[in-house]
Amino acid sequence: MKTTKRMLLGLACVLLAVSAPHARAQAADVICYNCPPQWADWASMLKAIKADLGYDIPFDNKNSGQTLSQLLAEKNNPVADIAYYGVNFGMKAKSEGVVEPYKPQGWNEVPASLKDGDGDWTTIHSGTLGLFVNKDALGGKPVPACWRDLLKPDYKGMVGYLDPSSAAVGYVGAVAVNLALGGSGSDF
Repeated sequence: MKTTKRMLLGLACVLLAVSAPHARAQAADVICYNCPPQWADWASMLKAIKADLGYDIPFDNKNSGQTLSQLLAEKNNPVADIAYYGVNFGMKAKSEGVVEPYKPQGWNEVPASLKDGDGDWTTIHSGTLGLFVNKDALGGKPVPACWRDLLKPDYKGMVGYLDPSSAAVGYVGAVAVNLALGGSGSDF
């Protein structure tokens, strides 16, 4: 009898919580994968979209690889309206058939090398790759001055980077360092 009363009381509390106006979930107007507030000025962009267009787009902290994985998992039942990722992931998304063409305003002004001809991806910004150094962790060793310095035995085990297979910045970093050290697309 006590168990039945507890279950009924618990069920009543759940029903009250679900039916209370302040407890109702609010759906987003637009779903964006990989639009974290700390990256690419998403915080102010989403705020401006809300102010100018009235669309509510919640933050999403996926990386490029996670975004593509989510799009692939939802291929037959898409959820996202927008996906933001590195160009290499955009190319893969197109080849996997998980995106639709879209040519935004100003698309014709974007150089051909920075967009897909069909509109399946478009570059919206680029960045400069840099080297961050924790001087305290160097233990008195000189600060590396170039990529080649990182190959010195003094820095073994001290170099970190994002996983190129899941983060576009990691991929771009690996490609940039490879090219700077004389490699090519076929010679990493």
